[in-house]
Amino acid sequence: MFKQRSSEKELLDMPAIEKGLLYQNLKELEIINKYLGGHAISLKGFKKIIVDKIKTYSVIDIGCGGGDSLRAIAKWSRNKRYKVNLTGIDLNKDCINYAQNISKEYDEINFSCDDFRNIFSKKNNIDVVHASLFCHHFTEGEIADFIKICNKNKAIFVINDLERNSVAYYAIKILTYFLSRSPLVKNDAPLSVRRGFKVIEWQQILQNAGVNNYLIKKCWAFRHLVIVYPNE
Repeated sequence: MFKQRSSEKELLDMPAIEKGLLYQNLKELEIINKYLGGHAISLKGFKKIIVDKIKTYSVIDIGCGGGDSLRAIAKWSRNKRYKVNLTGIDLNKDCINYAQNISKEYDEINFSCDDFRNIFSKKNNIDVVHASLFCHHFTEGEIADFIKICNKNKAIFVINDLERNSVAYYAIKILTYFLSRSPLVKNDAPLSVRRGFKVIEWQQILQNAGVNNYLIKKCWAFRHLVIVYPNE
């Protein structure tokens, strides 16, 4: 079951999710990211990139969901006195509405309902594209194609995603069975692990994308931090 990525679609990818179920899912995903180190992994990547306190960095979070990653980035940048313009992109309008409602105290965050593939046609001078628990929803070819677009537009791509691992699968299955109130989380969390990646698969994706400057790092709780820098 773990030798190859699953192609089974998650419930979150289905159209017309009932709003109450979706919002419960977004709340629980924020808890998972906060307490299982998801936000910390993304910030580990941003600490390598955002280093100039004079520059204002343009950051796009694709598949932003409820916007919890952006709020974590905003809190960190405020604390460190970095200047950022943050934009969350999601194709689901209900996700965008939810994110806007609970992010009102963050003037540096904006949200847009759109396909992530359109970002470079809508916005100039993007410094960083961030994707947390998003890439595993796509095929290796689709990911490679988007990396090529980021590379062409000289944007750094920060990826935070799951390692496909039997221990991670059964651990999250047990954890969500007892602690989750969301049927979406109960179904999608273990399935997400089955749709995750091995390091060698990331290496192949990056090779197929034609990039030569990147970092792949294994992180706690069975995640990978992948930073893809534009070719010089």
